[in-house]
Amino acid sequence: MIYFDHSATTALDPEVLQAMTPYLTEEFGNASSVYGLGQRARQAIDQARDEVAAFYGVQAKEVIFTSGGTEGDNLALRGVAYRNRDRGQHLITSTIEHDAVLRSADGLEAEGFEVTRLPVDRHGLVDPNDLARALRKDTVLVSIMHANNEIGTIEPLAELVAVTRAHSSAYFHTDAVQSTGKIRTRVDELGVDLLSMSAHKLHGPKGAGCLIVRSGVRLEPQMLGGGHERNRRAGTENVAGIAGLAKAITIADRDMVTNAEHTTRLRDRLIDSVLDRIPHSELTGHPTRRLPHHASFLFQGVEGESLLLQLDMEGIAASSGSACTSGSLEASHVILALGYARERALGSLRLSLGKGNTEAEVELLLDRLPGMVARLRAMAPISAA
Repeated sequence: MIYFDHSATTALDPEVLQAMTPYLTEEFGNASSVYGLGQRARQAIDQARDEVAAFYGVQAKEVIFTSGGTEGDNLALRGVAYRNRDRGQHLITSTIEHDAVLRSADGLEAEGFEVTRLPVDRHGLVDPNDLARALRKDTVLVSIMHANNEIGTIEPLAELVAVTRAHSSAYFHTDAVQSTGKIRTRVDELGVDLLSMSAHKLHGPKGAGCLIVRSGVRLEPQMLGGGHERNRRAGTENVAGIAGLAKAITIADRDMVTNAEHTTRLRDRLIDSVLDRIPHSELTGHPTRRLPHHASFLFQGVEGESLLLQLDMEGIAASSGSACTSGSLEASHVILALGYARERALGSLRLSLGKGNTEAEVELLLDRLPGMVARLRAMAPISAA
């Protein structure tokens, strides 16, 4: 199989597995236990917290370990909203956020909060001027992702944070699930108050992640129970997952420049060749402000799901923003937010590269893809209206 879906998940790095193995076998202690087995687990968590904190440029006490990006997004939005309800009930996000943010916002709205969803331009960028106009005295949180999972656009986060600081006292959260390990995500440079991430996007384990919460941020716990994570997230710690998360971050930090150069070269080859070889194809996302490993396209007259099946038959794994729901194709909310009609949005394809991909794999895809698109157009053309 040729794997071009690294934005969905990644293979566990052997070094990460090695770091996790002791805590899956002989070092199985509960980190809350006072005897040696438990205390060694506690030491592993403390060391991992220090490593994650150093990567993000924060204090160790500002790291909350979670089960992944979805939990981190939920804790950020719901935790801030509930804890700061005395200050205001207004939140701001964008129309292209991950469902973990959008559905959290929907839930809060149903419970009496007010949510403003900022539009984006054709490239998926949030305009800082739109944010400035949306901010109010009762705004308690702004949540704008660092980089988009479907189109790869990197948002002007520093500008958005600066606007927020200039016009309100609202906290700023960013979903950095896609950007962590691919580009610099130091919290002390971005200036955000909260940042969520997930380990499995950077060759770490599934079911592990963290939420960075800067000191002074008022946050209401969403999981109740014991006093874990400084009373902010109850539940027995996933010691193996936490150790794996820290190791994955350490490796990503070590190899980030090399990996970015490698994937950018392959990405640019993909983009240039696809647009040159396939008529009526279009790049989605920003042409330059995009993740180094990410290429995404629209193909006129093609269903993305059908194209994925064709690719899978050739042993190539990729993804599409469209999905089959209740027997009908649903277009990606991200592509629709860029201003495309539904029929056009259905023809999306995302190719996300990893450190293990090769030029030969890219060339094989480029050899097969034009013919697949041509066949699908001939078999079941879709209106481009």
